[in-house]
Amino acid sequence: MAPTDDTAQTTPTPFGTTPAEPPPETGTAGRGARMPRWLPRAMVLALTLVACFQLGSWAFHQLTGLLINILIAFFLALAVEPAVSRMAASGMRRGLATAIVFLGVMIASAGFVALLGSMLANQIMSIAEDFPKYLDSVINWINSTFRTELNRVAVQDSLVHSDWLQKYVQNSASGVLDVSAQVLGGLFQLLTVLLFSFYFAADGPRLRRALCSVLPPARQAEVLRAWEIAVDKTGGYLYSRGLMALISGIAHYILLQALGVPYAPVLAVWVGLVSQFIPTIGTYLAGALPMLIAFTVDPWYALWVLIFVVVYQQFENYVLQPKLTAKTVDIHPAVAFGSVIAGTALLGAVGALIAIPAVATLQAFLGAYVRRYDVTDDPRVQGRRRGGEGLLSRARGVWRGPSGGPEPEAAGAGAMRAEAEPGPTGVIRTEPEADGATGNG
Repeated sequence: MAPTDDTAQTTPTPFGTTPAEPPPETGTAGRGARMPRWLPRAMVLALTLVACFQLGSWAFHQLTGLLINILIAFFLALAVEPAVSRMAASGMRRGLATAIVFLGVMIASAGFVALLGSMLANQIMSIAEDFPKYLDSVINWINSTFRTELNRVAVQDSLVHSDWLQKYVQNSASGVLDVSAQVLGGLFQLLTVLLFSFYFAADGPRLRRALCSVLPPARQAEVLRAWEIAVDKTGGYLYSRGLMALISGIAHYILLQALGVPYAPVLAVWVGLVSQFIPTIGTYLAGALPMLIAFTVDPWYALWVLIFVVVYQQFENYVLQPKLTAKTVDIHPAVAFGSVIAGTALLGAVGALIAIPAVATLQAFLGAYVRRYDVTDDPRVQGRRRGGEGLLSRARGVWRGPSGGPEPEAAGAGAMRAEAEPGPTGVIRTEPEADGATGNG
């Protein structure tokens, strides 16, 4: 349609030209623009990912306790794997072999707890019986020192009728339920760990087959090798620790029995187990209880026990432990200490127990695949200073020169002298002598 002017007359369009399009009306721009088709799907996908992340994070925090129990059970199964496999190789069913091993461990643990509990109960009863004597001695010392007139009956009445003691009894009575709940929760966790570890150890070959069935053949060999390394390192760590605990228990038993300290067998077992299976601070915790019991017999006995604990710890660190753990858990002490700290920060006491075998397994696995090269014969590698021999020889030359050394002219047979110190590339450097030194002008 041809455009019109203000008089409503049609303006003719020149021949061969395209009529100009009318400008867009104000307020109608963008009515035909639509939302991109991918935007709603992208928004739905983003919201779905956020919801899945929140759900996974919530589920992980809720299942943290169960995952830790499974991790403990896995390492316990790795520890008993060599014994179970050896018994199964002799013709015994694997389930029966696993049950026998776990039954032996449970009997030994229960016996140790029963002996320790009876010892503590007897000590508490003896302290309660002798408490009036201790109180009389303390009151007599106070009366003689501060010139007071206290008596045991008045002190006991004031203690019994004091407000803080009544509040303490009330708080203790209300805390009994919390302690009972914690004990029941601990027993449930122990049963969970034992159940999972039994299945891991009894169905070890089936578990490995199920894991390897979803992997290509090349990956299957690597997984089986990692599993074998984990079994060797974990079992070796626990067995070496058990042997050191046995030696430590025998040594401390001989000392306590010689001093006449009561409950020497139980205290020796306590020292052996706690000092070996609680890293870093186990030695101090283990020696505290025998020192306390020895102090009740004679204060000098506690000092002898302390000296023996310190001396034996040095013998164990520098003589016994390197020989027993050289083939099982060969890691640097600094690495072991750092791994214990990291494991404690991540998983608490459980992490401290499994940190060393886990790091030893990782180190052995990486050592099997990391390529190593021959180290160059450099004095810095051996911890010596470069050019040390050259400096020593120069010092000797200066010392011998005035007395019987050669004349400067005799040493100037050539126009070049070689320094004893090698250059950065290992090539002997030569420098021209001064003209006056050689006499050649």
